Amino acid sequence: MANSSRLVLKVSALKLSELQDRKPVKVTINGEDLCVTRIGDEVFAIDDTCTHSEASLSEGDVTDYKIECWLHGAEFDLRTGAAVTLPANIAVKTYPVKIVNDLVEVQFTKK
Repeated sequence: MANSSRLVLKVSALKLSELQDRKPVKVTINGEDLCVTRIGDEVFAIDDTCTHSEASLSEGDVTDYKIECWLHGAEFDLRTGAAVTLPANIAVKTYPVKIVNDLVEVQFTKK
């Protein structure tokens, strides 16, 4: 019988003190490019690739809880990954984030 359990990986991505407010950072973890963004005391991690144009979201601007793709202006909600403005209409993947001391810990689930 096949084992369908999932392995949860918690990876320290960077230090909280290294993140500037509303300045996204591209981080590669476990072979995946993520966009990590701090807003006040909260930190969000989403896939770094825009679902419309495959541009790097970490090069975009953050307003409120939205990040704008620099290429065509599509916006994504950092909390949910939802595409909130066209031309994107497909959400980006989000990852749970936890702050442990000064470390930003991103959680991955692998089969």
